[in-house]
Amino acid sequence: MKKVLITGISGGQGRLLARRLTGEWDVTGVDRIPWIGAPEEILIETLDLRKRRLRNVIRLSRPDAVVHLAFVRHFRSDPRVRHSVNVEGTQHLLENCAEFGVKRVIILSSSYVYGAQPDNPRYMHEDHPLNVSRTFPEIRDLTEVEGLASTFLWRYPEIATSILRPVNTLGYYVHSAIGRYFKLDLLPTIAGFDPMMQFIHEDDLCEAIALALEHDLRGVFNVTGSGALPLKQAIRAIGKRRLSLPEPLADLLIGQAFRWNIYEFPPSALEFLKYPCTISGRRFQEATGFEPKLTLEDIFESVSR
Repeated sequence: MKKVLITGISGGQGRLLARRLTGEWDVTGVDRIPWIGAPEEILIETLDLRKRRLRNVIRLSRPDAVVHLAFVRHFRSDPRVRHSVNVEGTQHLLENCAEFGVKRVIILSSSYVYGAQPDNPRYMHEDHPLNVSRTFPEIRDLTEVEGLASTFLWRYPEIATSILRPVNTLGYYVHSAIGRYFKLDLLPTIAGFDPMMQFIHEDDLCEAIALALEHDLRGVFNVTGSGALPLKQAIRAIGKRRLSLPEPLADLLIGQAFRWNIYEFPPSALEFLKYPCTISGRRFQEATGFEPKLTLEDIFESVSR
């Protein structure tokens, strides 16, 4: 049986993926936090990707494939720590993959790297510029990670390396940025704006990653769910209330709330409540045959109160 190493295995998406692959792959996982109650057949190592112990795990387990999910994606952490974990941790992981003969590497990025811009095309393809650092510097780490991965892909063509950029992920287990937004009691929106948004269910994303493993993908691939709809319609579908704010007031209030630890998103995140960041998933569909199984209604029902 082929071996796969999942980083960030204790997170929601990591647990789902581990269970999905068990039986087809010999699964090992690493994470900075333990997975209490993990299935006995899955070996879990509690470690920091930046530490030397990672090298020993890869040297001893000799995985055929690595799926990299171990990123700090929330904004309350120290920016220096977030950058170190995301960028330095990825660099260390890739170096060990090259040293110990890993044959496939999958890195889970995000469609957010394109940035929310007023002049974005309706559905962006993989060669569209990554503009998120212009307006949302808090997640520029992801663009740096993608730069490392692109260099790695060029330097080690014998390793099937792929970068997946999924749209907003929702579900019971995954704690995504958009999921945390939808859990607010009152959802702020910007008066005069209602951007189109795309969603994918955590189970469908899990299946997409499994397909990427099966097909030895190389390069960058957008991963989309079952369609798009305006933000305000999504809020209604989940059964939440919204508060429409003029942009200057929203920027002021959310900035203060973020500094006072009341609101967990920085003001720069407001760009995604104003402008679209929708992508085309055709390249991934053609390469793998992927078709999402859950509809938008299914997705919203899984997170509605």
